[in-house]
Amino acid sequence: MNISSIVSRRSIVRIAAALVSIGALSTHGVVRADSGTTWQKVKSEGVLRCGAAVSPPYVIRDPKTQSYGGAFADLCRGFAQKLNVKAEFVDSTWPNLIAGLQSKKWDMALSLSDTPEREKAVSFSAPVTESSVTFAYNKNNPKFKSAPTSLTDLNRPDVTLAVMAGSVADKAIGDNLPKATIMRLPGADEARLALLSRRADVLADDIATNMLVTAAHPDSIVAFKPEPALAALPANFGVNKEIPVADLAVLNQYIAEQKQSGAVDRMMKQAVQQTLDAAK
Repeated sequence: MNISSIVSRRSIVRIAAALVSIGALSTHGVVRADSGTTWQKVKSEGVLRCGAAVSPPYVIRDPKTQSYGGAFADLCRGFAQKLNVKAEFVDSTWPNLIAGLQSKKWDMALSLSDTPEREKAVSFSAPVTESSVTFAYNKNNPKFKSAPTSLTDLNRPDVTLAVMAGSVADKAIGDNLPKATIMRLPGADEARLALLSRRADVLADDIATNMLVTAAHPDSIVAFKPEPALAALPANFGVNKEIPVADLAVLNQYIAEQKQSGAVDRMMKQAVQQTLDAAK
């Protein structure tokens, strides 16, 4: 047998192997859950570890039981059930979510927005829901003689904005409001309390979170949504950058199923109500 025949046969074998791999992903539109190493490792350990930083209504922590709720926590449990393992929530903060993925302290990070900067460090699932940054403020604050209509109205040294350190909102206001005074706090609760206690004039946060604040305090707190939307980004699961394409497809398929069935919308509504009830 000559060399060209050997090369030809090897090429055929490689092509056949590639086709088999593709077929494992796409046969009847179903992705095999055991096609990659990430979920195989999760299955062997029996635990899906989810890094969680509190951000209602996406990620909620019950102050009495310390258990996690919210749409992303519910999805984590559902995906763990799909893999036939137990969901385990690992406490984190926003600045540490990415580092935890890189060091493999957890398998997924909850409610992490996909940005070009973050894509250099980690990978992301398909979008679960859409988000943008809005601004909640006390309508009786004398600093706002009229309601803000643009970011320029907030870009003043005498205006203090509370924000979760390391969040998308933190970067957005840092880039767009250089003259404002920024109070960076470790979590959503601390940032919200800064507004309610009037230590801060404005709360910069995700649109859903600020909807909760205004709903809980309708007599005093209102929200301003810039146009065009500021930091309009999807909310996703973050995963380690080494995740195989096939494994990411398994997660994305699960998300698509939950969105199509209406489960994500129901989870969000339940999370909003749960957060409001807890605030009473």
